[in-house]
Amino acid sequence: MQAFWPGPLTLIVTRQPGVGAAAAGGQDTIGLRCPSHPVAQALLEACAEQGVPGLAGPSANRFGRVSPTTAQHVFDEFGDELLVIDGGACAVGIESTIVDCSRGAPVLLRPGLITRAQIEAACGEKLADREVLETPDPRASGTLEAHYAPDAKVRLMDAKAIQTGLDVLGANAAHIAVWSRTVMRSRSQRVLQRRMPDDAAASAQQLFAVLRAFDAEGVKLIWVETPPDTPEWEGVRDRLQRAAAA
Repeated sequence: MQAFWPGPLTLIVTRQPGVGAAAAGGQDTIGLRCPSHPVAQALLEACAEQGVPGLAGPSANRFGRVSPTTAQHVFDEFGDELLVIDGGACAVGIESTIVDCSRGAPVLLRPGLITRAQIEAACGEKLADREVLETPDPRASGTLEAHYAPDAKVRLMDAKAIQTGLDVLGANAAHIAVWSRTVMRSRSQRVLQRRMPDDAAASAQQLFAVLRAFDAEGVKLIWVETPPDTPEWEGVRDRLQRAAAA
């Protein structure tokens, strides 16, 4: 908390009896976060002035679906009957890093903008391997194998495979969208292409908006160039792998 709050970090901790029961989904653990966005900070401060020390709420998307990164995404998901506080587009884009601190050792459940190396430096120890711990992970929808999925089928491919697919389909290619760092060539005017930034943070900020935009165009397939296997890209790879698994 001292190292990263306020910021995009969620900590799962053991819940004391009688505390936060309505927000815990029947579990004996609870996820805590402190956002850095000035609008979120102002809302929390206004609540504190009324004697409310914090807020609880679900994500602003339907279960398993692509996360929203603008107020318009929330309206698109649920309709205009909601009251939405619009603080502009999300600066980070992907959800917070989740670290489980409820099992005697810190465990990374979901990577994000705050990297594994940064967490280990703050903790002064290596993150534990979730597979070797005897206790199961706390239930959290954002850690499911299949999640963050658009209506279109997402496929992670290397640049060569994407270009080969476009070449094979030729002028007949249709209902396909491509998000890649490598410039692709297609003989079809019906293939949508968006360039993925070379910077991991910029790609994270755009990721969900790009998936939603492709869905809005009615494509059936989204071909994404697999991100580099480097620490700064871990959060982006994680979200894309979960979207492709759906």
